[in-house]
Amino acid sequence: MNAIRVLADTNVISYTMRGGRLAQLYEPHLKGRLVAISFITVGEFYYGAEKARWGNDKRLRLETTLKNFLVIPYDHEIAGTYGRIVAGSEKLGRPISLGDAWIAACAVRHGLPLVTHNAEHFKGVETLQVISESEAAEPHGPQSTS
Repeated sequence: MNAIRVLADTNVISYTMRGGRLAQLYEPHLKGRLVAISFITVGEFYYGAEKARWGNDKRLRLETTLKNFLVIPYDHEIAGTYGRIVAGSEKLGRPISLGDAWIAACAVRHGLPLVTHNAEHFKGVETLQVISESEAAEPHGPQSTS
């Protein structure tokens, strides 16, 4: 794994955009690194903007923010990895959402650790390194899970 590059899940980028305690929890995992996001994350942000009926100014801020990240596009190898992840998760009896499977496939394909607040969503995905502070966000949880 390349420690200076990470793939950030949609929720982590959302936290950093809003600021606050959750953004602070993830800052050490992102600061000074090349932060990539999946093409799925970009779509999820545009979906959120549509659903919330964002105006032009807010959409422009979103587009400006997204330009700060390396966006991992679809490719044939990611599609194959996606298929293995979904089938493997089903075989383990731990179905994974299609969006999470695409994000995991991008991370696995490029050998990047995934920084997410939803570590449970990715349990059982072989060769995926997950970095999460989800338990640290709980009042009585441990400091970090990786």
